[in-house]
Amino acid sequence: MIFFLGFLQTLSLTLWLGAIVFFSFLVAPAAFSALPSRHVAGTLVSLVLTRLHQMGMVAGMLYLAGGVVLSAVAPLAPRVLSPRHLLVVLMLVLTMASQWFVSPRLVALRGEMVSIDATPADSPLRVEFNRLHRWAVWLEAGTLLLGLAALFAHLKKP
Repeated sequence: MIFFLGFLQTLSLTLWLGAIVFFSFLVAPAAFSALPSRHVAGTLVSLVLTRLHQMGMVAGMLYLAGGVVLSAVAPLAPRVLSPRHLLVVLMLVLTMASQWFVSPRLVALRGEMVSIDATPADSPLRVEFNRLHRWAVWLEAGTLLLGLAALFAHLKKP
């Protein structure tokens, strides 16, 4: 059981990190280079990002649940509030902030603009969209960096 819980933690964290890398470096750039407009690409990226966030929240909860059970049954397991667990909690906070606060506003702004491509760069809607998009990128980058630190801490011998 102890091995399985450790495996579950490793799997959940690596799948989450792999999905972030796949999305950030392959899916999003491909969508914006292959699809006919930034508006269509943004719609696709928004849908995929929602799924990524949902998967990340499940993965983070599985990681933390595995840690709680391990700390109860394995005498040498890290404490529940160890650095690796706190890093995963921070990953969850950034993911939830992106999903529940930044992404809905980006979708609403994209709808108000009708076409991002046709909206002037100095339009208040476009300015706000660009500002929130930077936040979304930073939140995802922060989640990735925290995840790499959490994976390092997780794989380090206790």
